[in-house]
Amino acid sequence: MDFETSMENLTSPCEEDCDCSPDPAVLADFKQAIHALGGKWKLEILFALMNGAVRFGALRRSIGGITQHMLTTQLRELQRDGLVSRTVLASRPLQIAYELTDAAYGLLPAFKEILSWSRLYGDARLAASQEA
Repeated sequence: MDFETSMENLTSPCEEDCDCSPDPAVLADFKQAIHALGGKWKLEILFALMNGAVRFGALRRSIGGITQHMLTTQLRELQRDGLVSRTVLASRPLQIAYELTDAAYGLLPAFKEILSWSRLYGDARLAASQEA
């Protein structure tokens, strides 16, 4: 990229007499989003649901390494935050499908950007972690 950020040149974008603290309302909104998406599994769960409704067992199999308990916990939190909806398909045996809400589909542009970023910088991060 042709531009430098304040992090790259280790300078502050503000003048010395400027109050550069973040706007509390913006910071509160950012924290709310981070809490809704934060956690080891939430982004993977949301990404796995991007193509439509998925039954619990298939969802668990698609996310390697997650336990049933952790998947249940994360799905409940995502439901509470309005990002995932739960539908009972059959009562005997109990079959449940999860799908994204409209609010979660609003994250699609962000997911595309994260994927693009990972493809651009992922190899460099992997190489650096293997050298350490």
